[in-house]
Amino acid sequence: MTTIELDEDEYGPWTVLRVQGELDLVTSPGIRRRVHDAVAGGRHDLVIDLSAVRFCDSSGVGVLIAARRLLRSCGGRLRLILPEDAGAGDGHVGRVLSTLGVRRLFEVYEDVSEALTESDRSVP
Repeated sequence: MTTIELDEDEYGPWTVLRVQGELDLVTSPGIRRRVHDAVAGGRHDLVIDLSAVRFCDSSGVGVLIAARRLLRSCGGRLRLILPEDAGAGDGHVGRVLSTLGVRRLFEVYEDVSEALTESDRSVP
């Protein structure tokens, strides 16, 4: 059974969406909806913490790319949390993004505190 848990917090201008579980065809629409809800609510700076995602398929990658496109279209920013340490499967999403050649599209950080405090990075 596919499961996902979502938690959302606000830190100044940033909305942090913590995702835990599996990001796949069944759960991706929920992530997409949360991103759209944030943007509709005027929150255009989003951190998606994927450090607790243990599985991600192409539909999950599609949601991340769509979120990037949406936020860029409204002048917003998207940052992903993808720890380098692959222990206990924590690096799964990063490996998937790298394998598909799309990791370079995202501002990637080790943890939420780093993402919230660092100035903008240049991404294509």
